[in-house]
Amino acid sequence: MIPALHFANPEYLWLLLIVPAMVIYYVLVQLKKSSTFRFSSLANFGAYRPTFRQRLLHLPILLRSLTFTALILALARPQSSSNSQSVTTEGIDIVLALDLSPSMLAEDLKPNRIEAAKKVALEFIDNRPNDRIGLVVFSGESFTQCPLTSDHSVLKNLIGKLESGMLADGTAIGEGLATAVNRIRNSKAKSKVIILLTDGVNNVGAIAPQTAGEIAKTFNIRVYTIGVGSLGVAPYPFRTPFGIQYQNVPVQIDESVLKTIANETGGKYFRATSTNKLKEVYTDIDKLEKTKIDVMEFRKRSEEFYPYALAALVLLLIEFILQKTILRILP
Repeated sequence: MIPALHFANPEYLWLLLIVPAMVIYYVLVQLKKSSTFRFSSLANFGAYRPTFRQRLLHLPILLRSLTFTALILALARPQSSSNSQSVTTEGIDIVLALDLSPSMLAEDLKPNRIEAAKKVALEFIDNRPNDRIGLVVFSGESFTQCPLTSDHSVLKNLIGKLESGMLADGTAIGEGLATAVNRIRNSKAKSKVIILLTDGVNNVGAIAPQTAGEIAKTFNIRVYTIGVGSLGVAPYPFRTPFGIQYQNVPVQIDESVLKTIANETGGKYFRATSTNKLKEVYTDIDKLEKTKIDVMEFRKRSEEFYPYALAALVLLLIEFILQKTILRILP
């Protein structure tokens, strides 16, 4: 950060008007001293070149002007100031639990559900620079892809590499939520949040979604649940010997279970039927879970007149030396 420069005594800057007055006065005096001579021809002056002393004849007025300018700036007391902030945050820890089951390849969200979920999740992370965020993924099984971290660049890199098919087939919503709860339950943050995104119905796993929801409630963890998928049917790509073929498949989301989990834990259920709707969901969650920030500002000021005073002294010394040596007027 570049320090800001201001003057403690700006009224002295009016004295800068003396400088152009000095120059004007000097020019008028020089004009009065000039004399006029008439010559029949200038041919004999063709090879004339001014001496070194003549070239420096007007240097004193330049040095004197710069000396006064530097001296006036020093009198105005330039100061540099820099600001710093001490930020205190009310910590919010968030775990994203994302469904990676094969049904997330359906293309009712563009380009498909999983890519849309990844993109919106990345935008959500960018909007929460002060929070620790972790990542849990689930399909037929679940695991922690990234523990709670404030290093969002690492988290975003891991999200970018997510693909459907990384885990066994199935939709283990209960185990996904339970893994997220286990990851965040010992957090010391004042607010603990899980955002669970899925597009299906729990069909595998040893832990029921309702049971995982009750565990989350026990640890005072709010769970926001998101059901992803259009209403009715959605185009799904099937691999065939003739290439990718699309078929409309029914969209089945266990909304009643997701609503129950959200309501019992103090969260909220959302339905995202399109990419834009999914963005709106994350925007709503972002508003509901805002980090509180207390900012204390400190301002440091430093005197900067020393260089100007030193410059005035050096310029004055140079003029004095020139007047006593090269530009000395002989009696």
